[in-house]
Amino acid sequence: MHKVLIIDDVHPLLLEKLQKDNITYDYYPEIDRTGVLDIIAQYTGLVVRSKTRIDAELIHAGTKLKFIARAGSGMDNVDETTAQSKGIQLINVPEANSDAVGEHTVGMLLMLLNHLNRADQEVRNHIWKREANRGMELKGKTVAIIGYGHTGMAVAKKLSGFDCRLIAYDKYKNNFTDEYVKEVDMATVFQEADIISFHIPLTDETFYLVNDDYINMFSKNIVLLNLSRGKVVKLSAVVEAMRSGKILASGLDVLENERLDTLSVEQQRWFDYLIHSNQTVLTPHIGGWTNESYEKISFFLSNKISYLANGLEKKDLKM
Repeated sequence: MHKVLIIDDVHPLLLEKLQKDNITYDYYPEIDRTGVLDIIAQYTGLVVRSKTRIDAELIHAGTKLKFIARAGSGMDNVDETTAQSKGIQLINVPEANSDAVGEHTVGMLLMLLNHLNRADQEVRNHIWKREANRGMELKGKTVAIIGYGHTGMAVAKKLSGFDCRLIAYDKYKNNFTDEYVKEVDMATVFQEADIISFHIPLTDETFYLVNDDYINMFSKNIVLLNLSRGKVVKLSAVVEAMRSGKILASGLDVLENERLDTLSVEQQRWFDYLIHSNQTVLTPHIGGWTNESYEKISFFLSNKISYLANGLEKKDLKM
């Protein structure tokens, strides 16, 4: 019988579903790392979000752990290698916040193309500039989506009504051309993209994937969006490319260092450029952070835990 430790805030739906399925749990959203280490040996399951890094020390302390479930789309705060070496199953819910990220992506892109952020601030300051704020239409542009999982697909579906051309590259998928996107290789992305949007996990392969060399491979000057993980994109490279005009505008929901009170001198310099640029839209990692996604995360996670606990085959779930 499973006993689950929940160490972050979750939607009440998760607790209700676990109770309904007779899965014992302890809910300690305020617990710190030391507290987790003290009690984790009692549990067969662990539910986390982002507060605590689930590293080798914690995993080894969880001598009975059968699964680690993250209430989110990625597993980048979990030492997957150590967990898998101990036969611990990893559960996440990338399908739960894909619609939220898709909508956020569209919103950022429209803000950038139409200078909505800048124009709004100017009008508030009694500045009325029409010609200087002439925008670009999304129609006819080529948008490249990097990573065609749940989120990439949601972005494509939501952009499909704008009459833009949608292409996608995913290193780990083949033959995924559908009614929304055409599958292409990276050479095509570099040659044809006007806009590039990243929706990939942070792994050893994707760490600083987007650097100076990567950006300079694009034939056109581009609009760049990152709604994946901060360290997928090297911020210094984005700043230099914006200074040179290679990147026309950038929408960043994530940063290399999201603890803004701990920025290094270099990071502060790059950050200062971004916050003073009128060609940026910056948000605090809220792309998937809606009221609806908060509930959907717990819905999908509770069902996956219940299937695992009861030895059932995982099914596609719809809320």
